[in-house]
Amino acid sequence: MKRLLLLTAILTVFVCSSAFLQSDEFTVEQLRELYSGDASKWPKANLHNEAKPGFKDIGYLGRPSYPTDNPFKAEKQQLGKILFFDPRLSVSGQIACASCHDPELGWGDGRRVAYGHSRQTGKRNAMTLINVGFYEQFFWDGRAKSLEEQAKFPVQDHVEMNTDLATMVTNVKAVSGYRPLFAQAFGSEEITLDKIQKAIATFERSIVSTNSRFDAFVKGNKKALKDDEVVGLHLFRTKAGCINCHNGPLFSDNKFHNDGQALLGSRMEDLGLYNVTKNLKDVGAFRTPSLRETHITGPWMHHGNFPSIKDVIEFYNLGNPVTYQRAAVIPDSLKNPKSAMLKKLNLTLTEQTQLEAFLKSISTQVQKIMPPKLPE
Repeated sequence: MKRLLLLTAILTVFVCSSAFLQSDEFTVEQLRELYSGDASKWPKANLHNEAKPGFKDIGYLGRPSYPTDNPFKAEKQQLGKILFFDPRLSVSGQIACASCHDPELGWGDGRRVAYGHSRQTGKRNAMTLINVGFYEQFFWDGRAKSLEEQAKFPVQDHVEMNTDLATMVTNVKAVSGYRPLFAQAFGSEEITLDKIQKAIATFERSIVSTNSRFDAFVKGNKKALKDDEVVGLHLFRTKAGCINCHNGPLFSDNKFHNDGQALLGSRMEDLGLYNVTKNLKDVGAFRTPSLRETHITGPWMHHGNFPSIKDVIEFYNLGNPVTYQRAAVIPDSLKNPKSAMLKKLNLTLTEQTQLEAFLKSISTQVQKIMPPKLPE
């Protein structure tokens, strides 16, 4: 009897010590089989009612489509790339689009918030341009409705490139080397603001993730993910609730949510979507960023205040506590409640580590491209 009890105790210790990689409902092996197979047979995602309308599960991303009024053309993409790297689009002749969206820094700038004209400090983190062609609205507050429209905002912003759009077009026209490039891209040497916007947008749509280990896994390569990454994938869709906002192949629902980070009353106060709509229900709402490549695009959040993914996970695990500046007088109308989808998660330290491991699996290597030779 004593031997039986001892054997039982040993087996219990073994099972418990190996169970740190297992879900309450599934073993790692079961999860590996399920998630590397038919997506319709995946375990049910833990969705809040707010997330259900238009929900699409995560999966292989593919490539973006091009609008009918700006179809793909290789020469147009190359022209857009040159314009993207040309600092002559700025009033100082020193700041290009690539200054804040450096391909070697995850197509961001690695800073909490960006530097702009005369070393002025911006208010928001420079979003990565990786997979930007899959979004439906642009910037943290959605103020641009297309990539073509987006291209003109940084140019004329006095904190960024500080150039009047008409002056920018005049400056491009003054570079004779641009004329044949516009002729190849558009069939005419005429240089216009519309063409500049379309060329830059065409180039930006080419900035797409390469296939990640996650993509290989869901396409059937069962060995593409490690055990803790497989468990992290399951946590992402269930207990951690990340899937509520970060869904679809882009890992973004393309919507706006208030996650309690308007930082009301502080010097970093930012009302988000409200600045565009002036609708009080939009106070503190920001566009959901994609989690693809998230491990190479830090620091994170619209204010860039999170220096590591661990910090982000811990913040959400705590339920996104809303804080206000103590001495500040904040109108009640601005105290918009955070999304009901956000609540305390009670993830263990092991589960947080597994979730972070999964997020790494949807990141690839930093792309390195040669800056183009600028026309003269």
